[in-house]
Amino acid sequence: MNKPPGSRSVHIRGHELIREPLLNKGSGFTAVEREQFGLEGLMPPGQLTIEQQAERVYRNLVQYTDPLQKFVYLASLQDRNEHLYFRLLCDYLEELLPIVYTPTVGLATQRYSHVFQRGRGIWITPAMRGRIADALKAWARDRQIKLIVATDNESILGIGDQGAGGMAISIGKLSLYTAGAGIDPANVLPISLDVGTENEKLLDDPLYLGWPERRLRGTDYIELMDEFVTAVAEQFPGAMIQWEDFRKDNALAVLDRYAGRVPSFNDDIQGTGAVALAGILSAERLHGRALADERILILGAGAAGLGITRQIRAALRDQGISDQDARHRIAALDRRGLIIDDGQITDAYKQELAWDPEFARELNLHAVKDLAAVVEQFRPTVLIGTSGQGGAFSEAIVRAVAEYCDRPVIMPLSNPTANAEATPADLIKWTNGRALISTGSPFADVSHEGRTIKVGQGNNAFIFPGVGLAVLLAGATSVPDALFFAAASALAREVTAEELESGLLYPPISRLREVSGAVALEVMRTAGSADLCAERDEHTLNTLLEEGRWHARYVDYQPA
Repeated sequence: MNKPPGSRSVHIRGHELIREPLLNKGSGFTAVEREQFGLEGLMPPGQLTIEQQAERVYRNLVQYTDPLQKFVYLASLQDRNEHLYFRLLCDYLEELLPIVYTPTVGLATQRYSHVFQRGRGIWITPAMRGRIADALKAWARDRQIKLIVATDNESILGIGDQGAGGMAISIGKLSLYTAGAGIDPANVLPISLDVGTENEKLLDDPLYLGWPERRLRGTDYIELMDEFVTAVAEQFPGAMIQWEDFRKDNALAVLDRYAGRVPSFNDDIQGTGAVALAGILSAERLHGRALADERILILGAGAAGLGITRQIRAALRDQGISDQDARHRIAALDRRGLIIDDGQITDAYKQELAWDPEFARELNLHAVKDLAAVVEQFRPTVLIGTSGQGGAFSEAIVRAVAEYCDRPVIMPLSNPTANAEATPADLIKWTNGRALISTGSPFADVSHEGRTIKVGQGNNAFIFPGVGLAVLLAGATSVPDALFFAAASALAREVTAEELESGLLYPPISRLREVSGAVALEVMRTAGSADLCAERDEHTLNTLLEEGRWHARYVDYQPA
């Protein structure tokens, strides 16, 4: 028997049906569905539309004043009814994004074992060696998994090693894939590669739910990762993995090791790099400088700093700038100061960030390498913070930057909010309103001389949902940096003239779904041009995008 249009065949019934969050409608089940699926008497007789349900849930949510309480309430809703959860999230995205993602998700990660209610996703531990494929298969049952966010929980921005609690980040990222890009929540899987923790507070906590051992390192770690990736490729062919919150050395090793085995990318490296580049490109439309004329200083030489450097250099090469010149247009600083290839670099990846000693001597920076000295000699036009050091962009530093540049671009991207290198209010004050600002965490508008200046959030959510949607729709076989360059360019184009004039370097979060569609389309075009997927026809790509996005709405159920 054929299903009626807009209907879905469902093979479970009764209590089992209302306990399945991907299928449960709660009070949204029709009278016919209640009779057909054995639901009569299991809930009050009244029926509400999903719109009515979302409004009722929202009224309950706003009664909470503590962001963590709101997070727990929303997590509970997601565990009961995913359609309703995503309808609420889409309807109030700008308001709820800081709850389900940065900054509240950071607190939820730290308190994970204490606010835990129900398991979601899979925890892979060293005790599961030899059985990881079985665990994936048992969890998936008949679900087609196309997208995985996997974390080993060691380097969560601003709060470090949080053990099993990193699962909250994976869940939050996948919520944005669905709300922001329209990826079916039935096709996603959050995974915590729980290989232990070095967090003494967690190890001493009797309520800690994670693997209660020191972190797996070296060969043992690689062998577990190899088994995991092999299992994913076998159980979920073609599925994409987003690597999340790996420590910088592991982040690069994992990214490089598995890029050719499964479609995969690291959002902390590639996503952060793309969103920062997009902000710089947007700012060009206000200050008029070409990217090739910018002098860019990055404070913080971890995965984010590396990713930003790579994306900017790719953009410079695209404009015909040589690799050597592109290298010296970006100054990167770590805890010891300006990174120079002086034979003392111990982290191999920092070779990518290092200046030649001769160039440093030309600017008299071969011996004095602190932030103030670099600002004085290098005279940056773009100042980016990924250091996690709250207040690192002091008044003296910012005023020095503004002295040499009429409209500097300043991006304190570290989060949570307390770790931001500077606040927008201070940056506006210290530059007399001339700075073009984006932040990693959400900040309120700033009033200056009778004008309200909006603060754009350089949120990776503008990049990774669209990239993921493109990879899944087009069937891309890999996720190279070129796709992120395309995403950054598309994001910059999406900022309207009115938004730029208001102070925004990015669109408002309320436009996330629209922007993700534009990003996805440009990424699919680039993937086709690079022979990463078979489809290149523009009409077909638009059709894929139009028909391939999931929407949070109820359809009629028919007994299977």
